[in-house]
Amino acid sequence: MTIYTIGYEGLALGQFLELLKANAIEQLVDIREAPISRKAGFAKAALAEAVERAGIRYSHVRALGCPKPIRDRYKQTGDWGRYTRDFNIYLAAQETALQQLRSTVDSARTCLLCYEADYHRCHRAFVAAAIAGPLRPIRHIPVKPPSPQGELELG
Repeated sequence: MTIYTIGYEGLALGQFLELLKANAIEQLVDIREAPISRKAGFAKAALAEAVERAGIRYSHVRALGCPKPIRDRYKQTGDWGRYTRDFNIYLAAQETALQQLRSTVDSARTCLLCYEADYHRCHRAFVAAAIAGPLRPIRHIPVKPPSPQGELELG
């Protein structure tokens, strides 16, 4: 099955839910290490409730989030190459969580969630790539670009 990904940056909760419904998502897997948000409706409990009310299952897999030391170093240095290397080293050690995610993706139309609208600058692209293959292509659900005043949240 296809692996879907989405970032909620720049979206209101209603817009986000509509994108999930438009893509027939059955399971949303939150892969933020700390599923908190200053954005209304996107903290773990509120998001899980809203998503489940929309008929979509919600789960959180902390092990697939980017560890805080890696996020903090990226915020300080802006070195995307180092972020990528460090996160992929971390991700390689998460085989149990990745195997469980493969099973989830194979059993339901699943979307990986993080914050960033641009998947090119989000760890969810690395997680998706780690479980992809010929039977699991990746589709990043497009969202409108964030405003220049957008808040910074790294998963």
